[in-house]
Amino acid sequence: MTNTQLTLALAGNPNSGKTTIFNNLTGSNQHVGNYPGVTVEKREGFRKYQDKEFIVVDLPGTYGLMAHSADELVARSFIVHDKPDIIVNIVDATNLERNLYLTLQLLELERPVIIALNMVDVADGKGIQIDDRLLAQALQTPVVRSVGRQNQGTEDILAVAAATAEHSQPCRFTLLYGSKIEEALDRIIDLLSQIRTGLRFPRRWLALKLLEGDTEASKYLSGIQGSELAIATASLFRQELFEELGDPALLIAEQRHRFVAAVYAHSVTIHEDEEMTTSDKLDLVLTGRFSGLPIFLGLMWLLFNMVFTVGAYPQAWIEDSVGSLAQFVSEYLTDGELRSFIVDGIFGGVGSVIVFLPNILILFLGIAFMEDTGYMARAAFIMDRIMRAVGLHGKSFIPLLLGFGCSVPAIMGTRSLESPRDRLVTILVAPFMSCSAKLPVYTVLIGAFFDETVAGTVLFSIYFLGILLAVMVARVFRTLIFRGESDPFVMEMPPYRRPTIKSMVIHMWERSLLYLRKAGTIILSVSILVWFLVNYPTADPIAQSYAGQLGKLVEPLIAPLGFDWKLGVGLVSAFTAKEVLISTLGTIYHVDQTGETAVALQEAIGNDPSFRPLIAYSLMIFVLVYSPCLAAIAVIKRETNSWKWALFSPVYSTVLAWILSFIVFQVGTLLGY
Repeated sequence: MTNTQLTLALAGNPNSGKTTIFNNLTGSNQHVGNYPGVTVEKREGFRKYQDKEFIVVDLPGTYGLMAHSADELVARSFIVHDKPDIIVNIVDATNLERNLYLTLQLLELERPVIIALNMVDVADGKGIQIDDRLLAQALQTPVVRSVGRQNQGTEDILAVAAATAEHSQPCRFTLLYGSKIEEALDRIIDLLSQIRTGLRFPRRWLALKLLEGDTEASKYLSGIQGSELAIATASLFRQELFEELGDPALLIAEQRHRFVAAVYAHSVTIHEDEEMTTSDKLDLVLTGRFSGLPIFLGLMWLLFNMVFTVGAYPQAWIEDSVGSLAQFVSEYLTDGELRSFIVDGIFGGVGSVIVFLPNILILFLGIAFMEDTGYMARAAFIMDRIMRAVGLHGKSFIPLLLGFGCSVPAIMGTRSLESPRDRLVTILVAPFMSCSAKLPVYTVLIGAFFDETVAGTVLFSIYFLGILLAVMVARVFRTLIFRGESDPFVMEMPPYRRPTIKSMVIHMWERSLLYLRKAGTIILSVSILVWFLVNYPTADPIAQSYAGQLGKLVEPLIAPLGFDWKLGVGLVSAFTAKEVLISTLGTIYHVDQTGETAVALQEAIGNDPSFRPLIAYSLMIFVLVYSPCLAAIAVIKRETNSWKWALFSPVYSTVLAWILSFIVFQVGTLLGY
């Protein structure tokens, strides 16, 4: 092959170590986006090796290539339509038999495949010995050993990929499914061979999909001229096979499982160890019936305390830097609209949000640690008992945990749920999680009105309330709207792993960059708009500005919650993104100060006589519950393919937020707080 730029697609089961190998291959040369037309996350990176440049694409983790989920559809469509030069199938050596089922389906797509046998060190520790040569021989494709978390085998993967690309030979692996099915396949393949143009999928693979009853394959073929006879013949064969032998999809799956079992028995030797593994011993404590939930809550409490206490130090450094920069600009600009625009509009708005980046970094670091160690799956198992009580199951808790970072991937994460009812309910309650955008709001209000000794506990109470609300609202939805039995909880428990600093830092920084991008786009734009609304047609008195008029307009609706017009302006603007509440208040309070240097927002709010701790807590609850941000609403529309649910979500959550904040403020006032 003369082309020096090659596409390397990484495919594998969830928890196979695919992301770690992707990070090893690409380092910092990667970016995250979405596949065209869908909301499935796309990770792409670059790596030079010898005279070749590899474009590495991390496909969504999936157990198979049927059309049951967006992940599966994206993975197989990318392989066939984009035609990567090589597919690297990341296989968990400790769960080889289960992982090989996906391997067979990748081989049947007739693209060059390399098997990366990952976590061989863990397999060796369990007494699992895999003969690479026999495995490669049985599957007719190269096998490379790797230990992702120690960056072992990375160069071997690249070397074999480069050699495979030079030959540019498609995989010739063929699995025979028995005389009856093969007879049907031969006839369908013959009919597909008569189609001259537009056929991009391998014919044998398409014939298999038609016999399996794959709706996406049928939909694809129906759009190609001359495919009618092939589709009709496949339907006829499918019916005949069903009457004679049973469901063809099950027959094909059974044959794959039999072949995988034979390959596994032929190439794997297991030395039984009667002693409990380290993972088993840890699970006795961390997932115990009585110890699991308290430990999980304790770890979350510890994380939120670290977010507040540890993050306070670098937060102060950034705040001082932003303040010094604003002071420097103020000294060299004459008093007027330009100085007000830069100092109050830009520094007061965007600066008041950027200072919370350390808190965001710590939060994402904690989430990355739970994911990389394997504890995230245990958290879902622990919460299964609670989730089952509300009609969901533990797997729904994974998207909710992702919501601590951002509601968008949390909503997208519901694709792993098989039941449409469970998926829709989880989508509607996922925004109740305290995402990173809400954290700056909490931090400012807690710092202004609560002592340091209870700050972490107050923060934990808001996060815990979000989980509690999600569970309670889910129960209501499953009882009144989405009735039906919940699917049983089935989830793989990966072994505990030692997280790598590199992987955790990449994960943490990747997510934090999204936060910074919002600061440079959405928050900057809204800060400029708010500055204009605050300063025109007059900034003195501020209540007569456009912002003041807007605030006065909504004030009667929010006054029963303890909020004034300034908070009204903030809550309206924060509909775009929750951090905007802080940037809006930063702009308003900075403009309201008479000195040349803007008073820190936390101090300004604390000195405002219209504010008190009860109002601060009422506001935090309102921010926790009310409408998802615009990006989340857009994703709800795309994931549900319905404007009905996209509009229902902000309406019902805002009404609920008003009710809860009303109760907190009015009851608290009656009690004398």
